[in-house]
Amino acid sequence: MLFTVELERKAYWAIKKLNFDAELAGRKRLMQLNELDEFSLHAYENAKLYNEKTKRWHDKHIQHCEYEPGQLVLLFNSRLRLFSGKLKSRWSGSFEVVRVTPHGAIELRMLGGERTFLVNGQKVKQYYGSDFDRQKSKVLLAND
Repeated sequence: MLFTVELERKAYWAIKKLNFDAELAGRKRLMQLNELDEFSLHAYENAKLYNEKTKRWHDKHIQHCEYEPGQLVLLFNSRLRLFSGKLKSRWSGSFEVVRVTPHGAIELRMLGGERTFLVNGQKVKQYYGSDFDRQKSKVLLAND
């Protein structure tokens, strides 16, 4: 029985040392839980505000392009992985716009071709060049 008395004495000593009040401890724990809920709510609100601001900034910087049938465009080739050269352009073209769908898809046709295909409107950009790149030109360099 010595063990039981010793345990009771240690438990009584711990309660006396900590001034343990079950009701006070319960209220303190409830207060901590409420603070934790409030902190979580503030974090959720801050994340929501951050996401809204980021979306507004992103939407403000999107460049909307209107394409019309007959317009010349360049197509971004995202599958070009053969040569990883920095100087190799990933834009190919020029293509002619045949039709624009209301949801952003664009039907294209190669110049001089008959086959058409649909692409995402975000993978094209306007082509402002002329037919110069299809013409061969000769430049003579003089040796002086």
